[in-house]
Amino acid sequence: MSVSVIIKWGGQEYSISTLSEEDTVLDLKQSIKSLTGVLPERQKLLGLKVKGKPAEDEVKLGSLKLKPNTKIMMMGSREESLEDVLAPPPENDDVVNDFDIEEEVIEVENREENLAKIARRVKDYKVEEMNPPREGKRLLVLDVDYTLFDHKSCAETGQELMRPFLHEFLTSAFEDYDIVIWSATSMKWIDAKMKELGVTDNPNYKITFMLDSAAMITVHTPKRGVVESVMLGVFQVKPLGVIWGKYSEFYSKRNTIMFDDIGRNFLMNPQNGLKIRPFMKAHLNREKDKELFKLSQYLKEIAKLEDFSFLNHKHWERYLSKKQSQ
Repeated sequence: MSVSVIIKWGGQEYSISTLSEEDTVLDLKQSIKSLTGVLPERQKLLGLKVKGKPAEDEVKLGSLKLKPNTKIMMMGSREESLEDVLAPPPENDDVVNDFDIEEEVIEVENREENLAKIARRVKDYKVEEMNPPREGKRLLVLDVDYTLFDHKSCAETGQELMRPFLHEFLTSAFEDYDIVIWSATSMKWIDAKMKELGVTDNPNYKITFMLDSAAMITVHTPKRGVVESVMLGVFQVKPLGVIWGKYSEFYSKRNTIMFDDIGRNFLMNPQNGLKIRPFMKAHLNREKDKELFKLSQYLKEIAKLEDFSFLNHKHWERYLSKKQSQ
């Protein structure tokens, strides 16, 4: 029986369909090397496990019970070209095509068709709780890619691509906030990234639950050219109403804040969104990025408030500076 897999690495996908069930993990790594130039000993294949542990090189692929075209994320860098990590992102990257909500006011928040989509998500989307909501806590919703993790650069481990102060930030936030992870990818990749970063089972804080792209909705905007990459003004957003509908006894627009590097994800709840500076080119910026360190102080300040709805998170640095100078 042949084995077909798709390797995700450096923002690209590589299809491999020349292996059999008798081939080993090392054979797979050799095939990956021929496509990517990454040596087998520098490859880390996320999600490829046997009895909960990373599959050793001698394990036969047939024993892994891989479905056809299983997607496997690889961590690793080419021996000869770490400079590639420092290259600027492609011009069609989501970050480049983002827009400022306040400059492009789009009335989608209260449209009947969008509220109906949220209602369907509330009814049909199944949330797998990792830890129960806590009475009296605020809610912090976090994006993953470019917010907590540089997902385009190449590295040997996820730790190298982790945003500085991540664990300190989450530890501090957990004192006042329930923490939810929401990424526009599949739950498989969210789970793999959170485990790789040491977030899932960290003893200093707990994640309440995680949401994937299936919890998002598609919205249509009346303006043309708002997002260059979406010619018809149709794209997916992260409506906090899904969480509020499922957990109305705990969370609302009065006590929720969401961090994302893409502002359009806030279209259904612009008042609750804080657009974080994207963390990119990790090997170049790891020593100087202090975004999470400063934002932990902002979260601590606003946690004192009963109502977030009057805040303008676009000016969070100004608010923090003012509070700290008092």
